[in-house]
Amino acid sequence: MKNIALNDIHIKLGAKMVPFAGYNMPVQYEGVTAEHLAVRAAVGVFDVSHMGEFLVSGSNALALIQKVTSNDASKLEIGDAQYSCFPNEKDGIVDDLICYKIKEEEYLLVVNASNIEKDWNWISKYNQEFKAGLTDLSEDYSLLAIQGPKAVEAMQSLSSLDLAAIPFYKFKISDFAGIENVIISATGYTGSGGFEIYCKNSDAKQIWDSVFEAGAAYGIKPIGLAARDTLRLEMGYCLYGNDINDTTSPIEAGLGWITKFTKDFVNADALAKEKEQKPERKLVAFELDERGIPRHGYDIVDENGTIIGIVTSGTMSPCLQKGIGMGYVPRVLAKAGTKIHIQVRKKAIPATIIKLPFYKG
Repeated sequence: MKNIALNDIHIKLGAKMVPFAGYNMPVQYEGVTAEHLAVRAAVGVFDVSHMGEFLVSGSNALALIQKVTSNDASKLEIGDAQYSCFPNEKDGIVDDLICYKIKEEEYLLVVNASNIEKDWNWISKYNQEFKAGLTDLSEDYSLLAIQGPKAVEAMQSLSSLDLAAIPFYKFKISDFAGIENVIISATGYTGSGGFEIYCKNSDAKQIWDSVFEAGAAYGIKPIGLAARDTLRLEMGYCLYGNDINDTTSPIEAGLGWITKFTKDFVNADALAKEKEQKPERKLVAFELDERGIPRHGYDIVDENGTIIGIVTSGTMSPCLQKGIGMGYVPRVLAKAGTKIHIQVRKKAIPATIIKLPFYKG
């Protein structure tokens, strides 16, 4: 089990540490609900240094990225970030990722921790043709997600950059907390705004300490992975391994918006055909009409108790105070307003399919 650079700090803060994707990670500190609400109301910091980072460089860097990802990276300008996925050859998804254009002929791909080795092997297989420069930086970098509506104001004193001027899904490389050449990215997976800070492991402690000193007046708190999961679910953001995986296509998962058929990429023809003919099932969001908590793996049933789908993510929403979830159902039942039931132990609890997001701020 690997330790992230700030492992000892999390232990001193009383974090509950759990094995996750091969790393010891802080899953919670004072409690999921309190941490969740701190991010929605003010500002919180997630240490997500277990994420993977691949540098792709050289004259064929873009050609390789265009081949292995679903989105159109040719649209990126320097300073742009782009959400995308790696389609596999069997209508599924190898992983989802963010692609950053660092400079001409240089890109940073940020992938899920549990898929680092799988993704590296996947890209390397296709790079036999393109021979772009590939460097795995995953073990060298830390990643802090500073999220919440007060994140900009709380962090402004740490950088000469005007943080409020960085648009959503853009980034700058600048000074932060006394460290030069830090990636300050206006991205995150909470839906409450803020930044993601990429730095070398050796600089992580200085940045962490400075962030908490600067944020003290704003009620800043450390936030664990459990609250990160409830926050992303309230927004309806997909989680790899739950809502998307090697057997779910980007079309049925509602990721057609990151699947651009203006270029050739892995399995493009099959996915274009699926989009044209409509997928047999779709990922939907639902709210329980009665008390209960839907969980990953629970059956979705009709009024007769017949299984029609499966819950991929579910929780009790801290902001809405009701059970919410996502899952796959036949396309003919995927329209907002459709009534379904979630099998919670021995009880089929009525639920309603809704349009995302759950949390509207």
